[in-house]
Amino acid sequence: MKLTRIILTIAIGLTACGSPRAEDTVITAGNPAPEFTLNSQEAKPVNLKDFRGKWVVLYFYPKDFSSGCTVQAHNFQRDLAQYEALKAVIVGVSGQDESSHKEFCTKEGLSFKLLSDNTYEVSRLYGSLRNMGVLKLSKRNTFLIDPQGIVRKVFLDVKPANNSAEVLAALKELQ
Repeated sequence: MKLTRIILTIAIGLTACGSPRAEDTVITAGNPAPEFTLNSQEAKPVNLKDFRGKWVVLYFYPKDFSSGCTVQAHNFQRDLAQYEALKAVIVGVSGQDESSHKEFCTKEGLSFKLLSDNTYEVSRLYGSLRNMGVLKLSKRNTFLIDPQGIVRKVFLDVKPANNSAEVLAALKELQ
């Protein structure tokens, strides 16, 4: 009887969990980067195709002005000249609106694009959505996309302080 109850409990738990949700499926290296258009901090639409011919560092982060996100953004800004020398652009994505991104860029001296994914559709497309019921946030994942639009390297659950250095090293290796 006890074994039957355990098996039944496991079966119910597995059924409740179901198959992986779309937000749990991360784009992997070797696949085309999903196309999107989102507004930047200047409230202008930016499409991934706008960057064809350049490497793209597409990084998802939870929230403007949080300590980890600020460190991560500062490090990308600090290393921006190195990225530009390697013909790469930095593009950050999170769920805050354009005005929050503009304030964040102004306060923190950021000169690269921050895109507003306030529906979290792009975060979901890239498997970078943390869905906590009512609250949604972008996961801290980074994608290195080649000039033809193919994902070449994926960095999951990155440490804010190390992300830029890791991406730079991978970019140099891939070139």
